[in-house]
Amino acid sequence: MQTNESYGIGVTGQKWSDEHKKQWLSQQQIKRSYQQEVVSKIDALRARFTVSQYGALSYDQAKYPLLMIQSAWDPNKPFILVTGGVHGYETSGVQGAIRFAETKAEEYAKHFNIIVAPCVSPWGYETINRWNPNAVDPNRSFYANSPAEESAALLNMMAEIGVNILAHIDLHETTDTDNSEFRPALAARDGIVNNNWNIPDGFYLVGDTENPQAEFQRAIIEGVEKVTHIAPADDDGKLIGVELAQFGVINYPCGKLGLCAGLTQAQYKTTTEVYPDSPLSDDENCILAQVAAICSGLDYLLGL
Repeated sequence: MQTNESYGIGVTGQKWSDEHKKQWLSQQQIKRSYQQEVVSKIDALRARFTVSQYGALSYDQAKYPLLMIQSAWDPNKPFILVTGGVHGYETSGVQGAIRFAETKAEEYAKHFNIIVAPCVSPWGYETINRWNPNAVDPNRSFYANSPAEESAALLNMMAEIGVNILAHIDLHETTDTDNSEFRPALAARDGIVNNNWNIPDGFYLVGDTENPQAEFQRAIIEGVEKVTHIAPADDDGKLIGVELAQFGVINYPCGKLGLCAGLTQAQYKTTTEVYPDSPLSDDENCILAQVAAICSGLDYLLGL
């Protein structure tokens, strides 16, 4: 048996032990501030929305409160859920959710009850990580008795609210570090062979295999296309190894995989994927693409 040379932690072909996970955790470092970059922006919205705390991460409860933004609710309006930062390293998901609240949510609140959870994984945000400190992926953990407290807190929050969600838009990114760090780490953790995928250059969506809502997805793609470029299929006609359902859209079984997009029974659900490493984009463009995705989805619903 040899050390996993491709990643440097663990033994090739074997799942990580608790000691390997501790070794991984010891290598993580704080790289940015959740309080300064996220909490302060949410706090600034308190005069315009209801901002509430639905939990706190046990890693540091004072440092990592879990915050939710809500419009004034009218029981006669449908409910919309926007989530970001399930993978903390996916910056535009967090900042896009906040920007939507800052610039667009009040207008759409005339038609919808809006719930925004901008940063589901604040430790992941600060350390620029896909996982939580226990080497668990929150975006594979949205199910009963979740092993990720980030996912469990959001599940509990939605259960307590107890409303039917019409649409859920979950904001994500696909980055070059998926191939350079996160997929190799996943393979090492699980003791499997790593097969990197081609990173799509551009925006795309992940719908729900069980309820794809193709027209809803198409409307979002058409709206985002006015802001940034849509990822073309690779030479095999796929995006991240999955056959295209339509231009810019693939489908995953959200509930089966424990994805955030599957946490409710929303009739309309989608996961955005922005590509921040494209030479054709920048940080601001990625944020604007996330906002455009939300707005385009809501505009589609208004047109039904």
